[in-house]
Amino acid sequence: MRTRLHKFLAHCGIASRRKAEVMMAEGRVSVNGRIVSEPGTQIDPERDKIAVDGKPVRQERKLYLVLHKPRGYVTTSSDERGRKTVLDLIEGISERIYPVGRLDRDSEGLLVLSNDGDLALYLTHPSCEVAKTYRATIEGFIPDETLDLIRQGVRVGARKVIPRRITVLTRNQRLSRVEIEVGEGLNREVRRIFAAVGQEVRKLVRTRIGPLTLEGLPRGRARFLTKKELTALQAGMEKTSLDEERENIPARHSPVRRGAPPKGFRKATPRPPAKRFPVSKTRKTPAKKVVRKRGRQ
Repeated sequence: MRTRLHKFLAHCGIASRRKAEVMMAEGRVSVNGRIVSEPGTQIDPERDKIAVDGKPVRQERKLYLVLHKPRGYVTTSSDERGRKTVLDLIEGISERIYPVGRLDRDSEGLLVLSNDGDLALYLTHPSCEVAKTYRATIEGFIPDETLDLIRQGVRVGARKVIPRRITVLTRNQRLSRVEIEVGEGLNREVRRIFAAVGQEVRKLVRTRIGPLTLEGLPRGRARFLTKKELTALQAGMEKTSLDEERENIPARHSPVRRGAPPKGFRKATPRPPAKRFPVSKTRKTPAKKVVRKRGRQ
């Protein structure tokens, strides 16, 4: 099956798609011994021989894992502050994998790790609306009126977020436990939803992403996706129309092309220059024009 060269290089872990295009423009990439610089070049990974800086590039096998993330681990491949990362929990894998999406350090639960860029885009891009389910432990008693406010939608940053579902599991005067399902995929979305109505989340566990669940997976352990789970994810990807050229950048964050004003932009009418007065030599206040009155002679 043919694919674009820069996409193939990204899947092999050489560089991001954009960086791969730069490498091609610099003449560092060859196909069957010929330097290729056109960004839209199509290749057959099974037949063509790809090389970067003269070194052959072999396609890595695609890996798909589910991790039950415990608290205290940061969701990143490496951390400049030396904190424990989710990759410290993965053993026996030589291929490059990375976390798909995020769970903050104090949250726990289901996290996908893979080296498939298309899957990562599908699970994280807001337009795909992949459902994510959380169990949240809330400080104090959460009244029905507050739950109704959340169901009607609350402001999270510049957006109004309406959860797909919110259900009370248990509640008393000390703690309340609720299950909430969202689809936008915003950063710290669930915590910000409850903060918007004055409720503090003490514990947050993600229990489901699309067809994937934590069932039977102990905390701190990982497993490979089953064939049934992978087939279900691929079916969802086929129904979603995403531009092949986009990376994990939401459309609302796309840069505006220079020289092209946004739609609806109206150029402001320049104001006339302010009237200037001569400045007095003795004082810094504007000098007044002296008008002498003519007296009777």
